Amino acid sequence: MKAITLDTFGGPDVLHIAEVPLPAPGPGQIRVQVRAAGVNPLDGKIRSGAMEALFPTPLPAVLGIELAGVVDALGDGVTDVAVGDRVFGWADAPTGSYAEYALAATYARLPHGLDFPAAVTLPVAVETTNRVLHQLKVTSGETLLVHGASGAVGQVAVQVAISRGATVIGTAGEKNQDRVRALGAVPTVYGPGLVDRVRALAPNGVDAVLDTAGKDALPDSIELRGGTDRIITLADPAAHRLGVAFATGPDQRSADDLAAFADQLVRGKVSTHVAAVYPFSQAAEAHQLSDGGHAGGKVVLVP
Repeated sequence: MKAITLDTFGGPDVLHIAEVPLPAPGPGQIRVQVRAAGVNPLDGKIRSGAMEALFPTPLPAVLGIELAGVVDALGDGVTDVAVGDRVFGWADAPTGSYAEYALAATYARLPHGLDFPAAVTLPVAVETTNRVLHQLKVTSGETLLVHGASGAVGQVAVQVAISRGATVIGTAGEKNQDRVRALGAVPTVYGPGLVDRVRALAPNGVDAVLDTAGKDALPDSIELRGGTDRIITLADPAAHRLGVAFATGPDQRSADDLAAFADQLVRGKVSTHVAAVYPFSQAAEAHQLSDGGHAGGKVVLVP
């Protein structure tokens, strides 16, 4: 089968299409004919080699955590779906979702009204949000600062935190301020003067910080918190040097949580945004957009 692979670490141009073995589903797994694969900022940092200290990646590698597609084959013991069903979820080793076929053990049926690109806005965002907000101990009445609030994970984190009674201040680029406001957060822009802007918006201080963007916002976050307590980053390699917690596992992948959030998405109770869809042949362009940190939503690859 064809897959987007990297044989060496580097910029987006190291990604190329190659033939790789077709994976066989093991017990409890399904094989999915991929119709959409989500691109995450972490993918670009793994591709560049910046995450080797935290996430060693044997090469050659096929990236991609999120998938949506059609069930192609069943492993032993799988009875909840059939070949031909539409599903979405998380890709399992040995290949990621940047491929024509991938394996999955945690997945949900795709509800009517949700297309494949929209479906891949959810797996990483839902799992990460639930795990990290629990780690940050965000409760009703507190103020949460979210860096990258217009991004794929940021949008979900903002909405879940607000649903739990928190006030959210969300940083984003100038063009995405209205989107952050529409999510229910108080928007502000990145860049010089961020500490003063946030203090003006939250005179009693911020109780926790979630950095989904990895765009050098940790020093300002530490100043706002008066230390490194209750700050988590998803994508800034400087976390270890600064003493900030990096969001690591164990993953809490839940098919039930995924299905529930998808149902809310279809019913218009929550929202996500697909920023751009690229064919596999333009994977480098997709990564360039994602690496820039200003996509304003999910970047998606399709075969």
